[in-house]
Amino acid sequence: MIIGVPKEVKDHETRVGLVPSGVIALREAGHQVLVQSSAGDGSALPDAEYVQAGAAILPKAEEVWRRADLVVKVKEPQPSEYGHLRPGLILFTYLHLAPLPELTNRMLEAKVNGVAYETIHDADGSLPLLTPMSEVAGRMSVQVGAQYLEAPNGGRGVLLGGVPGVAPANCVIIGGGVVGTNAAKIALGMGAHVTMIDRNLNRLRQLDDIFGGQIVTLASNSWTIGENLKSADLVVGAVLIPGASAPKLVRREMIANMKRGSVVVDVAIDQGGCFETSHATTHTEPIYFVDGVLHYCVSNMPAAVPHTSTFALTNATFPYLMELANKGLDRACTDHPGLREGVNTYNGYVTHAGVAESQGRQWRELSGVV
Repeated sequence: MIIGVPKEVKDHETRVGLVPSGVIALREAGHQVLVQSSAGDGSALPDAEYVQAGAAILPKAEEVWRRADLVVKVKEPQPSEYGHLRPGLILFTYLHLAPLPELTNRMLEAKVNGVAYETIHDADGSLPLLTPMSEVAGRMSVQVGAQYLEAPNGGRGVLLGGVPGVAPANCVIIGGGVVGTNAAKIALGMGAHVTMIDRNLNRLRQLDDIFGGQIVTLASNSWTIGENLKSADLVVGAVLIPGASAPKLVRREMIANMKRGSVVVDVAIDQGGCFETSHATTHTEPIYFVDGVLHYCVSNMPAAVPHTSTFALTNATFPYLMELANKGLDRACTDHPGLREGVNTYNGYVTHAGVAESQGRQWRELSGVV
């Protein structure tokens, strides 16, 4: 199979979908790898390392997309890439289609077989390809929030950890999954007062054990969220429903009741965000204000630390990429039910329930369209 690795074009997206060690493994398995020139530069992976690994370097994205049987990326295709979509192409990347009906339309019209990292499941129900970037984004959310709490950046002028004689900041984390847990680790390490809110009582019990009672755990409901936001300095939205749009747990009136200069970081923005006031931002223009509350809603946060993020991501994605390359999409999905869950579009059909329900579309089981 011919595997193509184009350079990412999303704003400040400097990760890359394959590292040189992966090229070596694919070549040893009998596959050909095409890498667009400078695709790895942002992750400190120069063309020379890909050449040494056995990849062919192509100057233009068009040729990579045209010649590849399978394109491996990091982020969903951008409008400038829609013209590269074509029937039968396997696209292996983060898609986050639920809040993106236009991209979904383009993929269906082009009959692209889209395999989304974020909906692939392990046997235990976990999301192995979402986990590493959720770890990065969760840890970054508090770093970013602490930075924007500084007055020169638009915040209240609050030090997250306080100092002796002055109380630390109140950090509220909504969602106790991978993002929330990693956010709590950093917030605690920086000395903040941390409250975690989740609807799953068993998960709250686990979190209480994990953090040894150092955080406050609360059962999720609208009253609890609203009351805690009133005293919050930093709020991290860390809610996920795999493949579907994130629920809007934080309402506009809750934002209006927050302190001026407080900060919200919506890590759920890839799936539409869990704040009613959220809309996607970029690393170039990362923030905006609603009712005096600073919103940070960058949809590719881990791209700010591309070296770490690229290796963390490809450690997780590569076994699945190798399976797709060795077996082809149909057989790989037959042999691996968790990989089958990652197929969001196939030959002009939506094949993931969460995407279809979020967009009001009909969908088909993959087995019914293969």
